[in-house]
Amino acid sequence: MNAAFDTLTAAKQLLETGLKQDQAEAIALVVKNGQGELASKQDLDALERKMDSQFTSIRWIIGLMVALQIATLTAVLAILI
Repeated sequence: MNAAFDTLTAAKQLLETGLKQDQAEAIALVVKNGQGELASKQDLDALERKMDSQFTSIRWIIGLMVALQIATLTAVLAILI
């Protein structure tokens, strides 16, 4: 969820810098429209939690695979020796 962007306030601030009204309004709209693709802090926090969970699962799977390989190697060596 992105924070609301106040185009009126932005346009007024741009007018105070000396821009023409149509320029100030156009810039404010471009900034507002561009915000739709930005991630909020909440979005990034949720993604981080999801990735942490997935990495934990991957670590468990890798650990189990290593343990299985060690058990298999031990069994093979026990047969050969």
